[in-house]
Amino acid sequence: MSATASARACANIALVKYWGKRPGPGNLPAEGSLSLALDALVTETRVTFDAGLASDALELDGAPADATRVTEFLDLVRSRAGIATRASVITRNHFPTASGLASSASGFAALAAAATRAANVELSPRALSRLARAGSGSAARSIFGGFVRMHAGPRDDDAYAEPIGSPLTPRVRMVIAVIGGGVPKTHGSRDAMEHVAATSPLYDAWLELVPLDLEAAHAALEQGNLTALGELAEANALAMHASAIAARPAIIYWQPGTLAALAAVRELRAAGNAAWGTMDAGPHVKVLTTADDADAVAAALRAVPGVTETMISGVGTGVEVSA
Repeated sequence: MSATASARACANIALVKYWGKRPGPGNLPAEGSLSLALDALVTETRVTFDAGLASDALELDGAPADATRVTEFLDLVRSRAGIATRASVITRNHFPTASGLASSASGFAALAAAATRAANVELSPRALSRLARAGSGSAARSIFGGFVRMHAGPRDDDAYAEPIGSPLTPRVRMVIAVIGGGVPKTHGSRDAMEHVAATSPLYDAWLELVPLDLEAAHAALEQGNLTALGELAEANALAMHASAIAARPAIIYWQPGTLAALAAVRELRAAGNAAWGTMDAGPHVKVLTTADDADAVAAALRAVPGVTETMISGVGTGVEVSA
């Protein structure tokens, strides 16, 4: 057997954060989340099942890489397809890898789509979302474009993502301020989530907050209320990081440039610009804004000490697959 397929997926930035897992396999989230797909953060992946391979092989951004997580994921695809064939995976992130810009989300979404096509496994978008989640929890959201809500659900079958239509979709932009050159972060998200859940006195309060923020964010999207969505997204990100900082020992992703960029966001907002900051498990600051204000926001952030790159992103599309 030799079969090949390629896929392209956009990373997503959570506006209501995914931070914490339920016990057990499958990357089941402790609570739901809500995100925006970004067309400036793209992963392209090619999967070739080849009977001549003795083991799976991974090339990441032009260099050989450890294929352990890829093999674990491909085993799920092979089980569905009823095959044992090993695969070659070539993947490229067109943005910094493993630095807090959600490369695992776009990476495993692209891998799920390419591998199932190459193995001739047909899945509905919801089922593909569940499969991608097994590789990375946030990858479930990268199957879709635009605003996306992840449902935690009480069972494995309920933990899936789905797109949310909103009048805000054509208007919004995200300005990404890369802090410190986009080097790999010191604490991986998986280990950090487990540590925060086990040791932070603020973690239970975080879990109580998320469902409330989810409903408020969903309402803001339906109403087209960008101010309400932005205020909530910034507050939710700060609450997530507060739970991490309160862990023992603390998980601190921020660098001096992170704080300086957040201060610049507040100044932009005070001057009348649409600008609300959010941060994932990394130092970078992403700013929710509009098409009209994006250039001004990017220019202000570019001048912040510690910001090494800025990108203006439009709204990303769902995963795309080709032979």
